Amino acid sequence: MKGISPNPYLPLYEYVPDGEPRIFENRLYIYGSHDTSGGNWFCLEDYVVWSAPLNDLSSWHYEGISYRKDQDPHNSDGQLELFAPDVVQGPDRRYYLFYCIRKKREFGVAVSDSPAGPFHFYGHVHYTDGTIFQKHMPYDPSVLVDDDGRVYLYYGYTCEEIAVKLGGDVSPGCMVIELDKDMLTVKGEPLVCLPRDTDTKNTGFEGHGYYEAPSMRKINGNYYLVYSSEVCHELCYAISSNPTQGFSYGGVIVSNGDIGLNGRKYPVCLPGNNHGGLVCINGQYYIFYQRHTQCTQFSRQGCAEPVKILPDGAIAQVEITSSGLTGGPLDAKGTWSAAYACHLTHKDSLKMLLYREADPAILPCIREDTTIPDESKRVQYIHNITNGTTIGYKYFRADHITGITLSLRGSCDGTFELYSDHPESGTHLASLPVSIHTEDWREITASVSWNGIHALYIIYRGSGNVCLKDIAFT
Repeated sequence: MKGISPNPYLPLYEYVPDGEPRIFENRLYIYGSHDTSGGNWFCLEDYVVWSAPLNDLSSWHYEGISYRKDQDPHNSDGQLELFAPDVVQGPDRRYYLFYCIRKKREFGVAVSDSPAGPFHFYGHVHYTDGTIFQKHMPYDPSVLVDDDGRVYLYYGYTCEEIAVKLGGDVSPGCMVIELDKDMLTVKGEPLVCLPRDTDTKNTGFEGHGYYEAPSMRKINGNYYLVYSSEVCHELCYAISSNPTQGFSYGGVIVSNGDIGLNGRKYPVCLPGNNHGGLVCINGQYYIFYQRHTQCTQFSRQGCAEPVKILPDGAIAQVEITSSGLTGGPLDAKGTWSAAYACHLTHKDSLKMLLYREADPAILPCIREDTTIPDESKRVQYIHNITNGTTIGYKYFRADHITGITLSLRGSCDGTFELYSDHPESGTHLASLPVSIHTEDWREITASVSWNGIHALYIIYRGSGNVCLKDIAFT
């Protein structure tokens, strides 16, 4: 693949979580919700679509707004948000967008002749008599058009507290129902295909019961159902030879805090709700997921990691990286935004773990200067770097690097320690004394000798509070 496509894979000013990767017409399309930078709630924007050619996943193209909130006749004033969608190609070769709207216990469907949209309202999922289908909290649709042409809709949400706010009852687990070939009419009654947290005893799903965010794919003749578990920050998978039943727990594919990887108990960055799916690109499978910025759950960005499907069908948990869809390490050349960090922690690990209590006045986070009207010109940076903050990037390919320059602003007196690979097991590259007291960006360079493929870690030790905008390599 040409070019570089790090995490997040879309431009840093774009916030498309709940990403469903789909391949149509030799392009990768991303369908997801649409957050606002610094927003105070989920999914405040209309749906947009981005796509890239399969031979160059760095060449992302903005396809525009694909569907507006007010296009659904049950939300004509546009006051309610569009939540996580999915898009599939129907038996008639048209493209169908499945979605749900906050507080509406129903699935809307829109249709387009193009995978890029725009999509036009088509109808609501209903019974043969026209009654709208509302059973078991319609939420987070995922659709499979099977090889035999049969269509299955997966959905469900199991959080009682939020379900009450949304005006519905929780699902008894991950639900599945068959649709007719019109993509609207249900056939039969919904079945539970994955158990929720309260029903996992003696099932193999203990501790990883279904929570939300199903994403179905058929791989090598088996049905892989990716979902967000009761642990919330992790995407797990279940596998079956049947699309509606017989699923067994497979394991965790990715945690957006790397929790559980190699026994890790504390996150490498602020974790939170997770949603994504699997896709095969040029023979390589990837898991798509989301990260959280600005110390909230409402400014989420899409990320991806390569995964291996073993001969027995198993998928091992992967680590989160800065490399993303690049297919290998990033080149340590030129200037990189600090916002590509995949490791960002406060010295108190517990504050990172309790992410629902995250304090934006204390924890480090990715921020964006939203005062600039042109989104493409906005600056992203790491905010709230204080004593003990650790910043990490995985991975860089260094070719005789002699200097690493940090672009900083704020007020601090201390030292930045630079390491090749993890500070506990890697090589110390440099100690960079820093004393700045300014709101203008200042560049400070450390002399290093750095070669090979490594992670880069930066730890600040000292007083004050500082921001990091860029890292440049000499």
